[in-house]
Amino acid sequence: MIPKLLFGRTGHLSTRTLFGAAALGGVTQAEADRTLDLLLEYGVNHIDTAASYGEAELRVGPWMPRYRKQFFLATKTGKRTYAEAKEEFHRSLERLQVDSVDLIQLHALIDPEEWKTAMGPGGALEALIEAREQGLVRFIGVTGHEISIAAMHQLSLHRFDFDSVLLPYNYLLMQNLVYAAGFETVVKICQARNVAVQTIKGLTRRRWEGRPQTRATWYEPLEEQADVDLAVHWVLGRPGVFLNTVGDIHVLPQVLDAASRFEQRPSDEEMQALVARQEMKPMFW
Repeated sequence: MIPKLLFGRTGHLSTRTLFGAAALGGVTQAEADRTLDLLLEYGVNHIDTAASYGEAELRVGPWMPRYRKQFFLATKTGKRTYAEAKEEFHRSLERLQVDSVDLIQLHALIDPEEWKTAMGPGGALEALIEAREQGLVRFIGVTGHEISIAAMHQLSLHRFDFDSVLLPYNYLLMQNLVYAAGFETVVKICQARNVAVQTIKGLTRRRWEGRPQTRATWYEPLEEQADVDLAVHWVLGRPGVFLNTVGDIHVLPQVLDAASRFEQRPSDEEMQALVARQEMKPMFW
């Protein structure tokens, strides 16, 4: 089974691989149900979805009447104003077929102007705080991609006491000294406050760059089991962080298999060999 870790201050013991439900955005309900069986097989107990993930919330919804108590359920809003975020969040509750979720996150909060709107008077953060006061959600987080997100998360954590953050983390990205320094600062703040750190893009090989897109992910993922093992074990080799699984249900089995066999972090030499062998390129620069 996959190891578990306290998800920050929430008190929930989440599997270190969180199910990234973006993988359900474009699949049938039958495919989604088979994915649920796989999650249950590996003991995954944390679902991370978003209003903008296609039909993902609609695919998770039919699971909830029976399995709600077995999962820490998280979703996200990409809206920036109070009214829009409130409306989208309530729509998410309906789509997910639940009365409440465990975590609501400000999604992809990267742009400085959007940040000012979301964090300011009449902004989305006010809607999330209100939802928490109403018992519709227990915890509030913030997410983002791109190189600049480590710096933006620092601003967000200074502005509000978030319960979780989500940002990219993989071997190649951490060779970028600027990003690596920012990531370490974010983690240091989170450790001091007992804030959960979720990581994404752990299986990134490179952008598609004109090649035929054969997976649901907007980047080309690693797929060979030995390569997936290295990438997953490298992320899990860092204590205290969670790995959000890949956004394609057909690669998901390799990720869960790798996570279930985690023992130790690969060496720098092993990771450098992987980068060279798979001609890996940074996703963000």
